[in-house]
Amino acid sequence: MKRQGGFTLIELVVVIVILGILAVTAAPRFLNLQDDARASSLQGLKGAIDGASGIVYGKSAVEGQEALDSTTTPDVEGITTAYGYPTANEAGIVAAVVGLSTDWDVVASTSAPATPSLTFAFKGATVTDKCIVLYTEATGTTAASAASTTVELGDAADGCGGTGN
Repeated sequence: MKRQGGFTLIELVVVIVILGILAVTAAPRFLNLQDDARASSLQGLKGAIDGASGIVYGKSAVEGQEALDSTTTPDVEGITTAYGYPTANEAGIVAAVVGLSTDWDVVASTSAPATPSLTFAFKGATVTDKCIVLYTEATGTTAASAASTTVELGDAADGCGGTGN
């Protein structure tokens, strides 16, 4: 009689169990979907703020208000502006981005005489969580002083998955 070659049933079960244990322990490192989702949401917010800011600037330029600072209280369709861009407050960028105040929290803000800015984070988060979007108001008419939006993702320990702008 010939002896058949191959794996026994016990050997196959042991290999499957070992592969299952490896998959359970290694999968979270490779499939960090929650951090990627949070980082993508922050990047989406940055895009929404940049888009709204660009639209407001375009309308402001059409109305000839792109050179006016916020002390003269210019506005475009009820949105207050500084040098054509939305101001960093409720009447400015928060009013320009539809749904911003319902989906995100303002966790920090600065006002004049410093450069005005607003810091946005997920509902219930704080500025120390380092998963934030920072909107900085325009301070002049040059490209270097235009309004800007940056994303701070912190590090992996913060639950945002790295750094970015």
